[in-house]
Amino acid sequence: MSATRYTYLGPEGTFTEAALRTLPEAATRELVPMVSVPATLDAVRAGEAAAALVPIENSVEGGVTTTVDELAKGEPLMIYREVVLPIAFALLVRPGTELKDVKTVTGHPVAQPQVRNWLAAHLPDAVWESAASNADGARLVQEGRFDAAFAGEFAAVTYGLEPLVTEIHDAANAETRFVLVGRPARPAAPTGADKTSLVIWLGDDHPGALLELLQEFAVRGVNLMRIESRPTGRGIGDYCFSVDAEGHITDRRVGEALMGLKRICPKVRFLGSYPRAGVAPQEVRALRPGTSDEEFMAASDWLARCQDGRF
Repeated sequence: MSATRYTYLGPEGTFTEAALRTLPEAATRELVPMVSVPATLDAVRAGEAAAALVPIENSVEGGVTTTVDELAKGEPLMIYREVVLPIAFALLVRPGTELKDVKTVTGHPVAQPQVRNWLAAHLPDAVWESAASNADGARLVQEGRFDAAFAGEFAAVTYGLEPLVTEIHDAANAETRFVLVGRPARPAAPTGADKTSLVIWLGDDHPGALLELLQEFAVRGVNLMRIESRPTGRGIGDYCFSVDAEGHITDRRVGEALMGLKRICPKVRFLGSYPRAGVAPQEVRALRPGTSDEEFMAASDWLARCQDGRF
């Protein structure tokens, strides 16, 4: 395995590359762009890279389904950290292009809902066609296949383009969350501001099946930050659930919730416990009474005394 190589969703000039370069270790790694999320992650599975950075969630469009699905199948991988990047687009064009000249535009499919209103107001007749990534859209403009691309302003230099308009976004404060993924290993120690990610499969479809799953978290005071159903590919109506929960697997409440899920579900895939981006321990909400590690341990000690006749 190459311990110095990180892959990311390419080509050069993507928001994913920009997010990766915010990590301190990126300065000492070989950063290799890949053509797709599956290729990015498969390089880690094959031992060709130590880690991969991929987008997993957008504040406007929700989950990046390709990433969510890839983490649910194939050889297991593990999330080690997350990066949250503010997202604003620039309209990149070849030098000399004016707004009235733009008849065709491109960008990643996730970008379109984030600039839809701007397009309707400023380029109502422009034809949109999706690209593999925003940076790939910039490359297509460079090649003359489109008049303009929505991408990060930083991609302009890479592709010899000019930002005709900057700071384009329909939703203020739009963000995308990226995850650094590697091969499974012992999770890092808890920080007090952590997140645990899972994929959960239901045993059978019956009334209350999802409620039973959710109760494993609720009765232990574990807050869910995201839950998303995804088709398993086995047929209509057959779904698994991608979940992000507050806390670390070594927290008693989280560990016991995972044990409860393992008892009632045929398959649970642990994707990692890792620090929450931009959240300090003192900013984490207070635990509900009865859900701290100390209270779980006190209850366990009480049970042991009862079993020994020492109550």
